[in-house]
Amino acid sequence: MGDELDDYSAVAEQQLDTLEVADPGTYNDVLAMCELIFSNPSRAQSMSTAVQTRDGIVFRLPVPGHAPLKVFWTPAGPRVEAVFPHP
Repeated sequence: MGDELDDYSAVAEQQLDTLEVADPGTYNDVLAMCELIFSNPSRAQSMSTAVQTRDGIVFRLPVPGHAPLKVFWTPAGPRVEAVFPHP
């Protein structure tokens, strides 16, 4: 996945491992969005919506063609926090 262990939370790693086995095509599309987050966080942010949590702002990036699947990420790093369906 990411170049650094800290690129993905433990939750995101588990979710991606499960998705890789269950639906490799969707998994590849999710990884493309993760790569966008890491390679061009400004563009990823412009394509995301922001969600206020008690821990701060988390961005929600849709996975094209897989609504309502979203990649949740934080700008520090950046870091992928979770991947799951969300309206």
